[in-house]
Amino acid sequence: MARIRHVEKHFTSSNFVRDIVIGMSDGLTVPFALAAGLSGAVQNTRLIVVGGLAEIAAGSIAMGLGGYLAARGDAEHYEQERAREEREIVEIPEEEKAEVSKVFEAYGLTKNQSTPVVQALSENPKAWVDFMMRYELGLEEPDPGRAVSSASTIALSYVAGGLIPLSPYILLGNAALGLKLSAVVTLAALGIFGYMKGRFTGTGPLRSATQTMVIGGLAAAAAFVLAKLIS
Repeated sequence: MARIRHVEKHFTSSNFVRDIVIGMSDGLTVPFALAAGLSGAVQNTRLIVVGGLAEIAAGSIAMGLGGYLAARGDAEHYEQERAREEREIVEIPEEEKAEVSKVFEAYGLTKNQSTPVVQALSENPKAWVDFMMRYELGLEEPDPGRAVSSASTIALSYVAGGLIPLSPYILLGNAALGLKLSAVVTLAALGIFGYMKGRFTGTGPLRSATQTMVIGGLAAAAAFVLAKLIS
């Protein structure tokens, strides 16, 4: 009888998807809200487009820089903690062995069962530190190119998202019509984006789509009403 090969499917691109989510969600929401707010105050589509493009440029740079600094911070934190662990296995090896035993005890192993494994790890310093970093501190070694890739992914996603709500104002010469079409296009894009995000992350496509549409719609409505009241 032929055996059925078991293939496990795990989602392993969480950082990449996270960066797209951060960039795209803000890119869709913020320029949409800005354009809607400007539509409540002025009728000149050129001013709305110029303001929207300026916001997209500034927002993508700011978001990309934020992603870069966050990734660099994670890498520096990992390096500092690894250096500390490397120092401790030399200076206080018995205490570090005890910490390894506690990790195994948390998984249900007795002291007698874990002792040979602890001893084996202590004879391989690199593996010992790798074990402590992952199972004691819960830290994974960051990708060396993570900072640059995170910054570029967030920035490009922001630009791609921001051009969607702005495109009706570019194509049409009427601010009122531009606002209506922008609302339809952006809410549809938010729904599709939210649905895909839910599929990838496993949080529920319909729920995710609804949440992104509601948040984006509320942000734009608040900006529009505020601009109307001020003007």
